[in-house]
Amino acid sequence: MSENDSHRDAGGPDGPEYDAVVVGAGFSGLYLLHRLRDQMGLSVKVLEKADDVGGTWYWNRYPGARCDSESHVYCYSFNDELLEEWEWSERYPEQPEVLEYLRFVADYLDLRRDIDFEREVTSATFDETTGTWEIGTDDGGRLTSQFFVTAVGCLSKPFIPNFEGVESFEGDWYHTGKWPHDPVDFEGKRVAVIGTGATGIQVIPEVAKKDVDHLTVFQRTPNYAVPARNRPLGDDDWEEIQQNYDEILEKAHDSGFGHPFEIGYETAEDLSMEEVEELLEPRWEEGGFRLMLTFGDLIANPNTNEKVSQFIRDKIRETVDDPELADKLVPTDHYYATKRPPLHTDFYKTFNREDVSLVDVTETPIKRITPKGVRTSESDHEFDIIIYATGFDAMTGTLLQMDIRGREGLTLEEKWAEGPKTYLGLAIHGFPNMFTITGPQSPSVLSNMPVSIEHHVEWVSDTIEHLVAEGVQLTEPTKEAEDAWTVHNREVGESTLYTEAESWYMGDNVPGKPRVFTPYVGGVDVYRDTITEVAEKDYEGFELTESVQNLGRKGEQPKLSVMEGD
Repeated sequence: MSENDSHRDAGGPDGPEYDAVVVGAGFSGLYLLHRLRDQMGLSVKVLEKADDVGGTWYWNRYPGARCDSESHVYCYSFNDELLEEWEWSERYPEQPEVLEYLRFVADYLDLRRDIDFEREVTSATFDETTGTWEIGTDDGGRLTSQFFVTAVGCLSKPFIPNFEGVESFEGDWYHTGKWPHDPVDFEGKRVAVIGTGATGIQVIPEVAKKDVDHLTVFQRTPNYAVPARNRPLGDDDWEEIQQNYDEILEKAHDSGFGHPFEIGYETAEDLSMEEVEELLEPRWEEGGFRLMLTFGDLIANPNTNEKVSQFIRDKIRETVDDPELADKLVPTDHYYATKRPPLHTDFYKTFNREDVSLVDVTETPIKRITPKGVRTSESDHEFDIIIYATGFDAMTGTLLQMDIRGREGLTLEEKWAEGPKTYLGLAIHGFPNMFTITGPQSPSVLSNMPVSIEHHVEWVSDTIEHLVAEGVQLTEPTKEAEDAWTVHNREVGESTLYTEAESWYMGDNVPGKPRVFTPYVGGVDVYRDTITEVAEKDYEGFELTESVQNLGRKGEQPKLSVMEGD
């Protein structure tokens, strides 16, 4: 039992109940708890709506769910013992292994005692009279804290298109982002998968292997998928990794995308298609994101991108036996990597099976979900199971559903009515002492997530440490700093090809959502240097308000006693 359990939900006149309340127990929340509690001596409560740690790896249990970053860099780098103790079994770990890794970390660092599981945040309100946050939960509880930190991930609120009749379906239906814990029986079933984004590309080949009667894929937009080339990792692999781990991790943290890969060539602008193919072929065979990093101007130069895109289109046509079907699976409406660039294992080969078919919903749109299946503009399809691989209300959806209210009752939803506005993707004007881990306008989804998470968690925890040590009660970005960062984020995005594609990066998948490019594409390394410089310049762009009251609690040791002891 945590020492904080004795005063759970019981703030008092001596100050807030906790120094910090953190929402989410995935990669971000676990590391933040460790930094704030164990390294800084603060009182912290983590709130998690699931019944275990894991974040996205708790919820996304669909067949084929697998990491698309290589396992040895899809992990924490802050603790040498964790790196030595844990050994990944595959190049790209499956969901159960990633979840087990996070459970291992939680136990190794004794984090569970300060996590409340099965407790969902329903509101968070800044109290201007006390300078504290009041957090409401679905069990009717209330917590107060000086700092409020969201660690909810960027892809956490599942989205299902507003199909008429969804609830009328008499079979079983699932969203990949909320997959059941018990196994789903596909044998002999007629199965529909709606969606061919990154998730659909993973789930479709695996479901096809489950002895289904027939699998029907409903596709709106074909995607560029590159082979993962997954394989087991043996003793020799791990010996080489361990011998070079420091260098590998340093490269990952110093790179533009959080991966330890180097850009191969500056541009393909002046190369013939034959020369481009010669350079791409070995990276195609190697698999993974190395192909995306062959040319440095891939996402900025349409000429380079078109050559790489054509290379992938040709590979798709080589793989799919039916030329007419291949044409439907070949993307022509966007440049490669301007939507999330999926990795795959036998995705295109799956369409050579007789028990798999494709419905192009641009030609025959889905009209409604019926009690028996799916009705398109041309025909009725009957199914026993429907799988919605339709993605998420990305980047902002989970934050907006928590009913977060800042100064003068301003809701985050009102603040972001025309799209997110932040300073550095970390803080928001009008919402003092609130931080967003991998929030919109930070690299987040355009990077190897654990790398960006570590940069954010370390910056936020170091900032909190500084504020408490200096007796600062409140911190908040200025409107000018927020406006400047929002403009910068937009301008950097518009200098690339990203904004030309219809994607969830732009909010295009959710009707009525503002069309704004939400991640920061300036580079993980550039971004890290930027936030570091902000801190070194006495938190340039932030307003700091000195403490006007004692926020400590009776009977407890002084805050930051470890630091003060140094």
